[in-house]
Amino acid sequence: MQLKKILAVFGFIFACFFLSSCYTFTGASIDGKTIYILPIENRAANIVPSLVPTMSDKIRTRIVSQAGLAPINSTEADYTLTTVVTQYDVSIAGVQGSFNNTSNPVSQNRLTITIAVEFTNKINPKVNFKQSFTRFRDYDANALLQNIEPALIGEISTELADDIFNKAFVNW
Repeated sequence: MQLKKILAVFGFIFACFFLSSCYTFTGASIDGKTIYILPIENRAANIVPSLVPTMSDKIRTRIVSQAGLAPINSTEADYTLTTVVTQYDVSIAGVQGSFNNTSNPVSQNRLTITIAVEFTNKINPKVNFKQSFTRFRDYDANALLQNIEPALIGEISTELADDIFNKAFVNW
């Protein structure tokens, strides 16, 4: 009886390994082997030095680690990704009280980042796309942006990297 349980456990473990080698748990459909990720261009009116390096790292890490693609510096790659930062703005997101009193009525500010993406798939050109993606984070208006900006940029960049990956390889 004990031997049957041991064999069942080993059979289950073998099945799990077999299934995981046949299916990506991200749901991604990836036929190619290489990707050319061009350097990100920043055309936003507000230039923040840490934005492009942070975003580049998040996008590259997301695609290379989840898709298993080899990054190369050639247009001969199976996939090509071009990204341009088009917006980096801070705006008012929340107000409390009124503008008539002497205290600051702004309770929340919003950091918004928009990127324009062009994705080229040489294997299946039907899934090529040009699209803008926008993400934002609200933060306390009393906080100094300079103190929280790196964390906000990191969070927004992670979401934008996920958006690009999903559109390019998961086709949602």
